Amino acid sequence: MADSVTTAVAPEPAYSGARPGSSGTRPDRVTRVLRALLRWAGVLPFTAYVAAGLLAPLVAIAIYSLQPNHGGFVASRATAPTLSNFDTALHGTYLTGLTNVVLLALVTSIVPGVFGFLLAYAIHTARRGIVLRRVVITAAGVFANFGGVPLAFLFIATLSTTGIVTGWIKDLFNFDIWDHGFSLYNPYGVALVYLYFQIPLMVLVILPALEGLRPAWREAAENLGGRSWHYWRHVAGPVLLPSFLGCVLLLFGSGLSAYATAEALTGGTIALTPIQIGSLLNGNVLAGQENLGYALGVILVVIIAVVMVGYVLLQRRAARWLRS
Repeated sequence: MADSVTTAVAPEPAYSGARPGSSGTRPDRVTRVLRALLRWAGVLPFTAYVAAGLLAPLVAIAIYSLQPNHGGFVASRATAPTLSNFDTALHGTYLTGLTNVVLLALVTSIVPGVFGFLLAYAIHTARRGIVLRRVVITAAGVFANFGGVPLAFLFIATLSTTGIVTGWIKDLFNFDIWDHGFSLYNPYGVALVYLYFQIPLMVLVILPALEGLRPAWREAAENLGGRSWHYWRHVAGPVLLPSFLGCVLLLFGSGLSAYATAEALTGGTIALTPIQIGSLLNGNVLAGQENLGYALGVILVVIIAVVMVGYVLLQRRAARWLRS
């Protein structure tokens, strides 16, 4: 009997209709490119907005800050870049303004940070008072965005020499707070006014971090024999510290850049850098000193940039805890 031999024959490729040598990947590449363009289509308007509203003015301010002041109505001419504006900005009354605004920002970030955290924690733990919780959060959102001339007028009508509360204190206790060193028209008065919107702002930005604390963490600490102090020292404290410091930095930036409230309250009588920038750009005191104002603006931008970098780094660190 003859041996049967089986021969394996490779199947013929089906006809795909493609021309010889074509890989058929071009449509895939086109599809990927179109999908990428669609993904970026929603970002492009925002990118254009940021470039036109933030980056372009920042570059212009940096360029003008390196040009000398010609004073008065003398037309500006092309000159070599100079650091004379920054030298002036870091001496005399302008250095005093920078010192005052940094100290003001520190006070109006640390104090509201502590009180805002305590208020936010009280709201966070008040699970039964759901209506009160919503009212407080809504009020915090309103107060955090209330500033400028209306806020200055509110405090002038309340705590000025002829204010309502000042009159009540004088009638009830025969005590005039203005005769004992109180004033709204100095850095301490401005700091008091800033607390009005800084504390609610702290409540809004720290609440999400408090919401991220998991009840299981406290239960685990209690099961291991830990008390409330141990829980805050070893669990909640390390988790909340980056978020708390980041929120304080955010308040610092808000207090550093605030202008309208201090200007409306004091009329520009105290040395604060935002007020000095406004006076230089408006020509209220010295004409033709706009470039010095731009130099002061660049200094504030650098400080704000450092603060924001620290804020982003702290927020990333806090996000690691909340994701784990």
